[in-house]
Amino acid sequence: MKKVHIVPHMHWDREWYFSTEESRILLVNNMEEIMEKLENDLDYPYYVLDGQTSILEDYFAVKPENRERVRHLVQAGKLIIGPWYTQTDEMVVGGESIVRNLLYGHKDSQEFGVPMKIGYLPDSFGQSSQMPQIFNGFDIQYSIFWRGTSERHGTDKTEFYWESDDGSRVLVQLFPLGYAIGKYLPEDEEALTKRIDKYFSVLDRGATTDHIILPNGHDQMPIQKNIDVIINKLQHLYPDREFFLSRYENIFHELEKNEDLSVLSGEFLDGKYMRVHRSIFSTRMDIKAANTRIENKLTNVLEPLASIAHSLGFEYHHGLIELIWKEIMKNHAHDSIGCCCSDKVHREILNRFFIAEEKTDQLIEFYKRKITDSIKNESGDDLLTAFNLLPYEREEVVTTKVVSKLNAFTLVDMDGTAIPYEVIGKEILDPGLIDRQIVHYGNYDPFYEYSIQWKDTVPAMGYKAYRIKGTSHEAAEISLKETDTHEVETDIYRLRVQANGTLHIKDKRDGSEMDQVLLLENGGDDGDEYDYSPLEGEKLIYSDQTAANISLRQNRYGVDLEMDVELNVPKDLDSRKAGKLDSTVSVTWHVTIPHHQPVIQISATIDNEAKDHRLRALIPTGIASSISWSDNQFGLIQRDVVDGAMRVWEKEDWDERPDSIYPMLSFVGLTDGDRGVSVLTNSTREYEIIGGSFDTMAVTLFRSVGVLGKEELVRRPGRPSGIKLPTPDSQMIGKLQLDFALVMHKGSLSQAKVGRMAKEYTTPIQTYNKIPFNAMKLNSSGIVTPTVYSLLEETSADVVLSTLKKAEEENRLLIRFYNPTEEEVEGSFRFHYQEGQIDEVKLNEEPIQPLESQNSEAAVTLKPNQVKAMLF
Repeated sequence: MKKVHIVPHMHWDREWYFSTEESRILLVNNMEEIMEKLENDLDYPYYVLDGQTSILEDYFAVKPENRERVRHLVQAGKLIIGPWYTQTDEMVVGGESIVRNLLYGHKDSQEFGVPMKIGYLPDSFGQSSQMPQIFNGFDIQYSIFWRGTSERHGTDKTEFYWESDDGSRVLVQLFPLGYAIGKYLPEDEEALTKRIDKYFSVLDRGATTDHIILPNGHDQMPIQKNIDVIINKLQHLYPDREFFLSRYENIFHELEKNEDLSVLSGEFLDGKYMRVHRSIFSTRMDIKAANTRIENKLTNVLEPLASIAHSLGFEYHHGLIELIWKEIMKNHAHDSIGCCCSDKVHREILNRFFIAEEKTDQLIEFYKRKITDSIKNESGDDLLTAFNLLPYEREEVVTTKVVSKLNAFTLVDMDGTAIPYEVIGKEILDPGLIDRQIVHYGNYDPFYEYSIQWKDTVPAMGYKAYRIKGTSHEAAEISLKETDTHEVETDIYRLRVQANGTLHIKDKRDGSEMDQVLLLENGGDDGDEYDYSPLEGEKLIYSDQTAANISLRQNRYGVDLEMDVELNVPKDLDSRKAGKLDSTVSVTWHVTIPHHQPVIQISATIDNEAKDHRLRALIPTGIASSISWSDNQFGLIQRDVVDGAMRVWEKEDWDERPDSIYPMLSFVGLTDGDRGVSVLTNSTREYEIIGGSFDTMAVTLFRSVGVLGKEELVRRPGRPSGIKLPTPDSQMIGKLQLDFALVMHKGSLSQAKVGRMAKEYTTPIQTYNKIPFNAMKLNSSGIVTPTVYSLLEETSADVVLSTLKKAEEENRLLIRFYNPTEEEVEGSFRFHYQEGQIDEVKLNEEPIQPLESQNSEAAVTLKPNQVKAMLF
């Protein structure tokens, strides 16, 4: 007899076209009904609270008196909570964010009982290939999801094992028809039969046992109080089946008995049976870019800096950092970071990111100040401290600002060695901006804010302090000088800025060249917040015939280029169809290149005045390609530049066309094995490989659309995704700032260690300028910090640091790192102030095994795309 597990649940979008506050009102109502049912109906054994503890956080903000009721139900196994804090997106959210989501979800759950040990993501728009490894890091062996699979992954069954490249494995129960097929089940037998017959034909076909799931819930759906009546009717209508209330774990226990399940690997981004929205990665680029920037500040700067401070005796502010993580994780739910929401919700999302970034920036500043203020400084000179937050020493050109009353100064290290520097800018500052007490006592003498550059080597995971000494010399002149030509040269590249604002770049190391780099491509977008939709037969607009305003400057440390490009485009779809160019989108490219490094840093300031279009920057590499290489969470992934299903998607009636528009997290590149070109990003995370030879990386700068959902798109036929709601803010009218970089390299991305390059690019040297004035006063810490410091250093150069942080439950530090290459490598570190045992730990920070250490050095081996961590 076939057994039907009816699992009561609600899928809880905190926000979508409705706001968080609207859903919270419903939540308070729904939770009372759920608890009453669980407490008073002995025949109603389970309720799944959507796998995310943020629901409880929202509820307890209103009903703190019900914490004990919830605790009793969780500990009784009736109310099933966790393992997530919020149900995360997997495509444009970084690995550390997903790990913290599970970490805080488990922490919140354990306050009440135990979390549900299922990787439950019933509505995420595609599944990352690294999720089995992340789940296993939290002792999670099961996974439930809906979107992204099809037969071409290796099975037509809905139960299978899913493996990551490192061998991690989870048992999957797919929702082939989604999580809501059991919503509002009707008492009318004819209507009930009509619905269930349609579902059973699909569920039975995909099942590998006699057990199937009928999830009884939907978005914001209240508990179905008459489910016992429904079960009796189902039992009558289908006497060859057994119907009963259940929980997801029960069916996994049955699936585990099946020894013939298929084993699948890779990411799941197929839109054959369900939409995955492959071009959602660039909707509301202002929000997407803010997420990238803040994730990198948190993991690359704040947490390592706080760890250094903690090792010196300062407090590690777990509470403040958790507040930041939870603020951005509220935005990591699939609809929120997908940006397929109403304008009012996007304003709330942007405000959360503003709050999170402000908290991050101010805590970074606080730690730099605490360390620098505590440096022994008998001279009384102003100090400047440079912080390197990577586990190896770095020779860098440092660009920063120095505030001083001095008209001229010298920069010396704490041993008295003069450090040559150059002034690249100078402004006068009102003293009241520095400390209002200065002007309060009648001192109106101005301060100078110098922008300076110098080149030095900064210690691994540490800092170096410098003194700013007054001098009688005349003030230095601005060193960046305009060049007479449109050509500049560094130690590595020869660059020519062309009249249209694009770059011609020659790599002096091997003679390879690229032309028309940063050419703009513009096309209409007749889509919605979920998907890009081109105008059929449209002729794309390029910036090849524009006349750019160009400025080139150079000093001893590098070159500085600026190109202003204004592109005439149609103001909307009607103008585009009529062939009118009656609006503009302009881009100011600011390009900086240190003489001694291969990374070309690019900042784009975009001003958009048009609607319903997409703007991309083209990087023609000259490398004909069949695959692209980019990163996902803790790994490297290759993808076909043309999805093979493009030939059959219409014939097979796919839900959406499988265009090769893909996400990256920090880099994407092309290689022929001998050489490669890669884009590193601290903003946009969407790319496509285009061109007759598929040799051009198209990096999306933004999409401009005006509706949440729309029907009958060229690439997505049929019903609307979401709802037809106007979203004028998503037209992206106004200014946008994006930052990415470009590097030409020898060999493949794996051989060139592009993952490490991307980490360096998103982890710039940080500085702090100590002067006698500050509006926010601090007492002395009583701690004396050294003038030069290094907490740890790597002793092999193959892994990429993910983060360095204090452990959640121990007074030890945790270093997490991964291997985004195709070869097995060693992660080896020397800890300069180590005492006691060094342990290898899981992603949940629980120990795996003690590590042998000699001279405070420990090592572990990592397979390709594997992440590991040590506690020390």
